[in-house]
Amino acid sequence: MGNNFLKWIMVLCMFYSVSGDGCSLLLKPSRVVVGFGEPVSVSCEATRPVRVLGWESAIGAAHTQQDLSVQWKVDSLIDWIEEPICYGVFFTAPRQCEEKLNLVLYKTPDSVSISTVNHTGPMVEGKEYQLLCEVQNIAPVQYLTLRWYRGQTEVYNHSFAELTPSSPVQVSSILMITPTKADNGVQYRCVAELELGPEGPRPPPTVTSEPLNVSVHYPPTLLSPEPEMLDLIVGAEISLNCTATGNPTPVYRWQSSHSVQERMEDEAVLTSSSLLPGTYTCTASNKLDKKSKQFIIKAKTKGV
Repeated sequence: MGNNFLKWIMVLCMFYSVSGDGCSLLLKPSRVVVGFGEPVSVSCEATRPVRVLGWESAIGAAHTQQDLSVQWKVDSLIDWIEEPICYGVFFTAPRQCEEKLNLVLYKTPDSVSISTVNHTGPMVEGKEYQLLCEVQNIAPVQYLTLRWYRGQTEVYNHSFAELTPSSPVQVSSILMITPTKADNGVQYRCVAELELGPEGPRPPPTVTSEPLNVSVHYPPTLLSPEPEMLDLIVGAEISLNCTATGNPTPVYRWQSSHSVQERMEDEAVLTSSSLLPGTYTCTASNKLDKKSKQFIIKAKTKGV
């Protein structure tokens, strides 16, 4: 008889309940943020005499008769359930009312990973690439922000406020980059951050990917590309500097109308005391491009 009476009361609440300002129920707290597997406890209090007071929930349902408070309690919340509802049946009008608990059950992701899309190995300066950040089993996704970092600088963020699932999902984000030589050796990271509001933990829970190390190939750039004219003093040592930066490291080749020793052909700086007047051309090259520079050596006229 008692169980049937309670079922009848709950049916009445479903069809005739009021909520909000006209309801005589207080939830303490009214919003609760719970980590996956953590305990949770919320009190529902009636502000006037009540016939039946209870919690309707898939887990931890409870009720009491004539007591002014009832507790919803779960020792370890691991199920994504509908938000619990506290209901009351009163002696005076309004006779039925209910308040829904704002419950947020969150779970940090199992993993956050970062990779390049359809590409392996070094990147090439000036070409466009996609970086992919994947997040496995996170909830609720509408509170998630994915933050992209180049080194220590945030370069992009992606939120998912438009999504509604409360249970764990997999999501991803794409970052488009066009690397330059300044990006060679830079690390990119992706950080998954759950911003759960003032009732949530501080600082917000975060999970960071392993860094993605970027290697960028770029063509040679001569440190001093302009042609150089040098005076030759007989017997004095002279240096021709053709140093260039590049990735892969440039290789050097010297050409002249005069004989240049083979062992010097792969050196950036040609130093000798036996060079003859004339034009020397240095070429710095890698698999992407080559750059050349001329050195014009003139004999210094005696007495000038």
